[in-house]
Amino acid sequence: MAADSATSAAVPATMSVDEIRAQFPILDREVKGMPLTYLDNGATSQKPLTVIEAMDRYYREHNANVHRGVHTLSEEATDLYEGARADVASLLGASSPREVVFTRNVTAGLNLIAQSWGAAHLGPGDRILLTEMEHHANVVPWYLVAQRTGADLEFAPIDGEGRLDRDALAEALARGPKVFAFTHVSNVLGTRNPVAELVAEARAAGALTVVDGAQSVPKFPVDVAETGADFYGFTGHKLYGPTGIGVMWGRRELWEEMEPFEGGGSMINKVTPEKITWASVPAKFEAGTPPIAEAAGLAAAVDWVQAVGLATIEAHERELTGYALPRLAEVPGLTIFGPDTTVDREGIISFELEGVHPHDVSEILDRHGVAVRAGHHCAQILMRKLGVAATTRASFAAYNTTGEIDTLIEALHDARRIFGL
Repeated sequence: MAADSATSAAVPATMSVDEIRAQFPILDREVKGMPLTYLDNGATSQKPLTVIEAMDRYYREHNANVHRGVHTLSEEATDLYEGARADVASLLGASSPREVVFTRNVTAGLNLIAQSWGAAHLGPGDRILLTEMEHHANVVPWYLVAQRTGADLEFAPIDGEGRLDRDALAEALARGPKVFAFTHVSNVLGTRNPVAELVAEARAAGALTVVDGAQSVPKFPVDVAETGADFYGFTGHKLYGPTGIGVMWGRRELWEEMEPFEGGGSMINKVTPEKITWASVPAKFEAGTPPIAEAAGLAAAVDWVQAVGLATIEAHERELTGYALPRLAEVPGLTIFGPDTTVDREGIISFELEGVHPHDVSEILDRHGVAVRAGHHCAQILMRKLGVAATTRASFAAYNTTGEIDTLIEALHDARRIFGL
């Protein structure tokens, strides 16, 4: 992306990156006397003013519980909540809003599938196939259900470039797993998996497919019909929306056959001492008071990314990544993990600076106002594969610029100077 120190060009002609940045109040602040350079979008994105205002407006004007009330405020709140579901369904290309279940986050959605579908369909000796690049959110729920059912966990390996080893995956699928759960985009490597291909191969092997879209839905257009997946989830706070709300999309027939994971109000049809019957989908899986304000914020976030254009965001991040990879490679002693080009790679770059612990790298970068992530990124299986305990991770969003990448590079050189490298 051709750019000066403050701007980048791969945004719509009608909206410059400066105009995008102006919609995010937090980007005006300073950290330790330096302008904020926020490169921790893989953990959570910042929120445009429209999202903040949507949540504020709900509390100021419409605050009430949903579905059960017949007064005006409750009806307005219900319209907001169900309107958000319709917006998400449209974003994902779902055939019906009723295929969309709201959860606390994508972790809760993956737990829902593992415990509801998995507990009913898995037994001793059944195989659960994951990959070595999975976030703990797509490992621990399956580990728990495996312990309960006697099923076995298997991890498809990655190759030396951070992509799935397709030959090894084919061998694993030939062993007949009952379910294949995998990430669309690695939260550590930035690797973008070919979901439609993987789903087709898994389906041919007889496996149910569950896709973790936490790092994909904010970065490029996703059509669940085109993926062919059985379940596909993401979380709101990485999509420029609020924390406390996530989405699990699933095929309607699968939702219908599954038993609820949580019980309580709203998810029932009738309760008697003798028998309880469930509400229809999606209410069957949304026990208790739902995240109403958060749904209003998520709807605003969906509107925002659709106004900017996810294809535009994708192009912008790809150019940032293409700029960052060679700049980072210029830093002596720095090792980048994952694909070394923008092919099969999104705007997430993890690296190791030889001789400096990632936590120390992050602390020094913070002195320059640069926010990155340091640690194992909830991916300890992948860390073991990479032969490291932790990495430093920079991750991009629609509002980032090449100038901010330059700031990151300057801060890394400062880290080397401080540690005498």
